[in-house]
Amino acid sequence: MLARVVYVLALLLCLAPFMSSGYALFLGVAIALTLGNPFADKTRAWTHKLLSWSVIGLGFGMNLKIVAQVGLQGIGYTVVGIFSALILGYILGRILKVESETSTLISVGTAICGGSAIAAVAPVIRAKPNTVSVALGTVFVLNATALFLFPFVGHQLNLSEHQFGLWAALAIHDTSSVVGASMQYGAEALQTGTTVKLARALWIVPVAFMIGLIYSRKNKDAGAAKGKKPWFIAGFLLAAALVTFVPQIQPFGHTIEAIAKRCLVVTLFLIGSSLTRETLKAVGPKPFFQGVLLWIIVGSLTLTAIVTGVIH
Repeated sequence: MLARVVYVLALLLCLAPFMSSGYALFLGVAIALTLGNPFADKTRAWTHKLLSWSVIGLGFGMNLKIVAQVGLQGIGYTVVGIFSALILGYILGRILKVESETSTLISVGTAICGGSAIAAVAPVIRAKPNTVSVALGTVFVLNATALFLFPFVGHQLNLSEHQFGLWAALAIHDTSSVVGASMQYGAEALQTGTTVKLARALWIVPVAFMIGLIYSRKNKDAGAAKGKKPWFIAGFLLAAALVTFVPQIQPFGHTIEAIAKRCLVVTLFLIGSSLTRETLKAVGPKPFFQGVLLWIIVGSLTLTAIVTGVIH
């Protein structure tokens, strides 16, 4: 009875505006590891549905014209950066013998935009809730670290605001953390970081579709059940197109986006609450080590490219 009451109260708390996605995830994990999840079957059933609808809702906050313009300016290093991170993540995952789904989610979260990319790819590959929890937990820890580490390194190296904003957008996982770190550095850093990150986030769509095709083919070859069709990606694009080309509905779009973000927070709580002690014992430290290594390599190479003028 106590577990049920605490769980429901925690779920309602996640609806509050001050509750962030990271706190929601760790709140779910804390409850799961102490009291246990009394609604395990129901939360598993709702997780993928809420993830998909939340991603569609986030599309209402995108402006395709601005994002496409910025994206075209840096499309070369964006493509190279994303696919290099994905390939490197795959190699590290194989070397460390990290479970395939977990490795894929950590890699795509590092390559594009953290939790949002993980949320988009998870239903495509039919990732298990505990797998998503481990990937998101890794990303959120690194996001929190980046908020303090990146501004310090930027000042030590005397990076300009433009350079720092670019580095933050390319090397920090989540958009929220990019905004937080860039805001500490200056107005120009904030503008550069936010715009470049939004352009990068648009790559969720083709990357998620590509990964979905790879996993569907692999499952077919193995005689397993087919993965879910990523129809929510079309919904994401449609939502973004509507608010971009029909300006009159932008106020409505912002409302939908805000609701979607809150649904994503609730979803992350559900995901966190699906993590168990048995799962942690089975997973071990390898996924986190993969995430840290991948993040350090991507961040270092990106910073070197910016300082030397390869990326500008």
